[in-house]
Amino acid sequence: MTCGREDIKKWPVSKTVEDFLRKCEVHEDETLTQFCHDHRQLCCSACVGTIHSQCSKVTPINELTNTQPTDLQGLSVKLETVLGEIIGLQISQEASIQSMQRTYKEHSAVMIEQMRGNLNTYIDECDNNSVGTCRNVVSIVNEFNTITAKELNEMKDEVISIKGSVTSSIHKCTSLHNDLSHFHEIFEKIGDHKELCLIASIKCKHIIQQALTLLGRSGKVFNVQSNTEHNVRIPSDSYVKTCCITGICVLTDGQVLVADWQNGKVKLLNQQYQVVSYWDVTATIYDMCLITPSEVAVAVHENASNTHEVQFIKVTQSQLIPGRKLKLQHECYGIAHHQGELFICSGTALFEYILNGKLVCRLYEDRSAYNTDPYGVCLVSQSNSERENAPDGRDFDNVYKCAVSPTGDRLYIISRYQHMLLTMARDGTLLATFTDLALGGLHGLHVTPAGQVLFCGGWSHSILQVGWEGKSMLVNLATVERYGRRKPLSVCYSSTTSSIIVGQLGRDNILVFRVE
Repeated sequence: MTCGREDIKKWPVSKTVEDFLRKCEVHEDETLTQFCHDHRQLCCSACVGTIHSQCSKVTPINELTNTQPTDLQGLSVKLETVLGEIIGLQISQEASIQSMQRTYKEHSAVMIEQMRGNLNTYIDECDNNSVGTCRNVVSIVNEFNTITAKELNEMKDEVISIKGSVTSSIHKCTSLHNDLSHFHEIFEKIGDHKELCLIASIKCKHIIQQALTLLGRSGKVFNVQSNTEHNVRIPSDSYVKTCCITGICVLTDGQVLVADWQNGKVKLLNQQYQVVSYWDVTATIYDMCLITPSEVAVAVHENASNTHEVQFIKVTQSQLIPGRKLKLQHECYGIAHHQGELFICSGTALFEYILNGKLVCRLYEDRSAYNTDPYGVCLVSQSNSERENAPDGRDFDNVYKCAVSPTGDRLYIISRYQHMLLTMARDGTLLATFTDLALGGLHGLHVTPAGQVLFCGGWSHSILQVGWEGKSMLVNLATVERYGRRKPLSVCYSSTTSSIIVGQLGRDNILVFRVE
């Protein structure tokens, strides 16, 4: 039979395209013949005998062609949209690498210039003083040089590590870009072949989901499977103070760092959640964020001592090694990091910094004040003039904790006693507001690598998940009060163990929820 151009959908599919679609990605010598309903996956006979041997329903593909929708036209449109977003992400990541390299060079130049200025000052002192004084000056110069070299090396290591992570993400973008483009071309070549259309649509949906995950928009809702408790108290903790975990970070090797506000310590836990090392902090610890796979930044704040700083801590051979500090001119309650950019909550504003401590801008500010009862329920709004004379005004909680999306295009802020989660664009534009008075006193905030947003409803004793858009709650994952536990203060997801880790107020145990 001869088919003209007007009958393009009836043209026979090329063997190359058919072989590509039918090939099993797990067993490359096998052909896809089945569909697993439990996993929503195509599989070959080898897959059915191994990976899917315990699955409840596996059906031959040719039996599904009249019941499973394909909608190639709709998928084609979605492919184009997602492809554009992947290209945009790749461009922004490449720009991030260039920005980090410039930041390091600028910081190096400043440090070197500072060192030269000090050297000239010390040399002048030597010219006007005794030999003994000169020796003291040389000692000071050597110490300064050591500190300068240490700080530059620390920042260099951070830039190299972050650059490696971003480069890896760029490679994923490139791979998905190629896959998405390939399927876009295939859709035009498979015509009305029902079985190949079904295979193509299933494979395409899987690739689109991979792309959405990389873009931080997976939409997957967690489901708690089990939970355990682990004691993080150590002998050097105060005998009158229980632990109060205000921050949690999970390293790529599965080790966990927790900030114990009550006992003034950052504690390192091994993969079994046992404390193996700790570091004493002289001021109050409010939050932590991951900088590199083995380094965190700790938000430290104490009004009494006028301490407002970010302390960097590196984990080396299961030991905590304190590094450089960034001194701030404002309070420091929440902290988040994305590809060399630091976002810091002062209680009334969200600031953006870069790794060398240079202030970029104030992204958002809220100085409204209000009174609260002991349970965090808003009673009376106050004007700015009233706030100045109201000692119990809680304006410092308006911009309390923050988190950033995996791609860096969205920022999330908790306004603790206004019971609000704010979602903003990268330039500080408000995109969405989620409010629930029943939750009361919102606390810990975390965004997973796939973009799931988790936070703690303080007085509702709940761990919640909202959509990546920040508009609605998806699920109440757990209500810890039901188990006789206390107010949750911090939350973090571990990709290594597929677990959600929760820190509590006035409890020596952390909670670990295994999720799917």
